[in-house]
Amino acid sequence: MQVPLLDLKPQYRTMAGEIQAAIEKVCESQQFILGPGVKELEASVAAYSQCRHGIGVSSGTDALLLALMALGIGPGDAVITSPFTFFATAGTIARAGARPLFCDIDPVTFNLSPAALETFIERYCERRGGELLHRGSGARVRALMPVHLYGQVADMLPLMESARRYGLKVIEDAAQAIGAEDAEHKRAGSFGDIGCLSFFPTKNLGAFGDAGMCVTNDAALAERMAVLRVHGGKPKYYHALIGGNFRLDELQAVVLSVKLKRLDDWTAGRQRNAAFYDAAFRRARLDEAVRTPHACLGVRHIYNQYVIRARERDALRAHLTAAGVGTEIYYPVPLHLQQCFAYLGCKVGDYPQSERAAAETLALPVYPELTEVQLQYVVDTIAAYYRL
Repeated sequence: MQVPLLDLKPQYRTMAGEIQAAIEKVCESQQFILGPGVKELEASVAAYSQCRHGIGVSSGTDALLLALMALGIGPGDAVITSPFTFFATAGTIARAGARPLFCDIDPVTFNLSPAALETFIERYCERRGGELLHRGSGARVRALMPVHLYGQVADMLPLMESARRYGLKVIEDAAQAIGAEDAEHKRAGSFGDIGCLSFFPTKNLGAFGDAGMCVTNDAALAERMAVLRVHGGKPKYYHALIGGNFRLDELQAVVLSVKLKRLDDWTAGRQRNAAFYDAAFRRARLDEAVRTPHACLGVRHIYNQYVIRARERDALRAHLTAAGVGTEIYYPVPLHLQQCFAYLGCKVGDYPQSERAAAETLALPVYPELTEVQLQYVVDTIAAYYRL
């Protein structure tokens, strides 16, 4: 049996006609840049994310970079984030000229630990002249960038309280978490100053290429980001700011609008598959070898990925590959140990929970169109490995 990590073809077949009609409408109009389709999507995604404003951009990475630029974060500044995440989280901080500062993760949720954040600030930072400074580098700590990893909202209430206490702006990396909620039904992207979404094709809401969005409840920030995404020009050819070319294509916007109407159904499918896995792993009695994802009580976990901790992870992955089951390791090298960040002076052992997660985690197929037969095959294949 073949169980790919992700197969988008069944999803496309259910809406091919509607998508083709939307694309044809754009082709007929010949309005490809920041047209009515982009405006419609911005309003819809902002509302879906419980925000007042949406700024469509060229990718989730550019959403993070644009958020940093809009908040004026650059050389001499520092941003606290997680070392266990996709490269763009810290990569955009460095690209903005700022310094990434890492805090370890909660071992249960894989999200930034509020306790680790408090410990980091108390141990390595100090207030001076109304600013929070990082002792090691002298950088001004300007912002916090929590990541809602795998589709579960980080523990935002204590994180936001810490940010308020230390005067930090908050940029949410919600690339994997559109529609995820905490126990109070507050959605990813709506807690901080700016939320950043990715519509990369593999995301729960995926475009036909790269695309992303910033969402915010701050009208002035929204206006600033809208200007910055078009080279900082307003009106056209008059530049008070230096921005970039971060525009969302009209074609991507109309495709995403067709898909957005189905997103809740797809999320329900992922949740159903995750629940099937949870029960099947319990029946298989693999507690000593496999730990299934933990969804915090009352939260809306959207399962962008279904990630287990596994004993002998790499050998298990090879076994699954040989049996026709697709998997992925998100992420094999935590950011503090990436070669390009060697200048930060981090070493093995600095963030043990992130390092352990990098060595033990494995993503299994969870997309909505999977059958129970396929899901059971995945569990049976894993059980067979540990019983060899």
